[in-house]
Amino acid sequence: MDCTKPFLSRRAFLAGSATTAASLLFAEQLFGEPDSGADKPNPALEKLAAVALAEAKKQGATYCDIRINRYRDQYSGYRLSPQRGGSQTDEVPFVGDGQSFGFGVRVISRGQWGFGSSPEVNAAEIARITREAVTAAKANSALQAQPVRLARTGKYVDRWVAPHEKDPFAVSVDEKLELIHGATLTIKKNPKVFAASGSLGFHSEDKYFASSEGSSIQQYIVQVYPDLSAEAVDFKNGISRSRSYQVAPLARGWEYVPMMNLGENARRIAEEVVEHLAAPPVTAGKKDLVLLPSHLCLTIHESIGHSTELDRALGYEANYAGTSFLTTDKMGKFRVGSDIVNIFGDRTTEFGLSTVKYDDDGVKTTRFPIIEKGIFQHYQTIRDQAHLIGETESRGCCYADSWSNVPFQRMPNVWLAPSDAATTLDDLIAAVEDGVLIEGTGSYSIDQQRYNFQFGGDAFWEIKGGKKRGMIAQVAYQSRTPDFWQACDGIAGRAYWQQYGLPNDGKGEPMQTNAMSHGCAPARFRQINVIQTD
Repeated sequence: MDCTKPFLSRRAFLAGSATTAASLLFAEQLFGEPDSGADKPNPALEKLAAVALAEAKKQGATYCDIRINRYRDQYSGYRLSPQRGGSQTDEVPFVGDGQSFGFGVRVISRGQWGFGSSPEVNAAEIARITREAVTAAKANSALQAQPVRLARTGKYVDRWVAPHEKDPFAVSVDEKLELIHGATLTIKKNPKVFAASGSLGFHSEDKYFASSEGSSIQQYIVQVYPDLSAEAVDFKNGISRSRSYQVAPLARGWEYVPMMNLGENARRIAEEVVEHLAAPPVTAGKKDLVLLPSHLCLTIHESIGHSTELDRALGYEANYAGTSFLTTDKMGKFRVGSDIVNIFGDRTTEFGLSTVKYDDDGVKTTRFPIIEKGIFQHYQTIRDQAHLIGETESRGCCYADSWSNVPFQRMPNVWLAPSDAATTLDDLIAAVEDGVLIEGTGSYSIDQQRYNFQFGGDAFWEIKGGKKRGMIAQVAYQSRTPDFWQACDGIAGRAYWQQYGLPNDGKGEPMQTNAMSHGCAPARFRQINVIQTD
């Protein structure tokens, strides 16, 4: 490259911007407005899909599917912190808004997968990319020992819109910034708070899927990601502490934002971050833990969610993110938890971040047991995996984070069932002589088989003699997955069950991210090893 010349001329940049704008306008017309009353996909989408299906058949493919997708992500917020060397507070707003539109085609030819994608959504390009996918499949057939086997699925012609009342993208950025600015100002008004930040994030997916098996499915997903955090600093002793209001991200619309009570919780975390800064360190040793849903969600995710992905158990993820101690010989036999531990995989639960009506294989989603009465029962699977463990149907866990990426097995919503009894949080605490109450997520580590782990949190309170006492600091706990879940002897009732979501779960090479929710009620774990951090 000649470094004396600009990489992209102004004319080329403007031409590219005009092309992008035209493409996104076409996408809006193609998908139309989300319509929960419609029961069939837009005919324009079906017409484009028919090009891929016909071309794949012409090229000798035995299976073909096409995904035409549009994505949008918008984040806005504020960070308030002192000017360097001064007494004034800098108030820094930030806004990001991006979109992506394109298609991906998968085929099976000579028994193997082939894939191609493009951001140019038109009939000629779809036909060309389909031919490329068939060529790739034929090349792959020389390297693969076994042909692809797809589990059976139904033929679906449907349209589905995730439940929401108001499109968050229809709300002005100014209104969003004003809301977050007010909440962060409330935090920073406390003179002992060093810095405050807050944000509102929104994600949407227009998804269309069609297959040579006759399915034609249009779906719309919208998600909300809120956050508030505070930081306090003790310069004399060289320590800092943070506190977050970890609002549960959900698949909802703008109507969810007023439910968050951002102003009220901003005052609370401002007070608690100051208390956290002065809190004494925990005394290490064996202690009982009472874990709130905002914390337990991450422990569920790392120790149960990832360990029950079939591709991990088979070693397919070993290079990037490890395998699993739950090998296939343990299905239906191995005790992971106590008798009260019942955990489900679920892509149907209302407002879950992984909730859809159909996955990216065109499989209608379900709820299924992962652990029943403490015993490991089922993996998360997709269509080309099910036969590997003797099953005839997929669990509906196929997902790609972009039209340009290959769909593969991803985690669904994974949740812990609440107690059938009307057990309260106070009931759990009352039976603890010496323990810790933990709220929110923090740093963690877990080994490559999802077996040995260490978790921190966002806020900690001492429990003594069955009573919640003051805040403590520098807390983490260590255990092994089956030891930890077998130590669970109490779960609160359904009234306390909440979904907390994780929006950026990474997996695969090249890495893809997906979002899922982990619901649970507060739960108690006996005699877990607690250590002092920092």
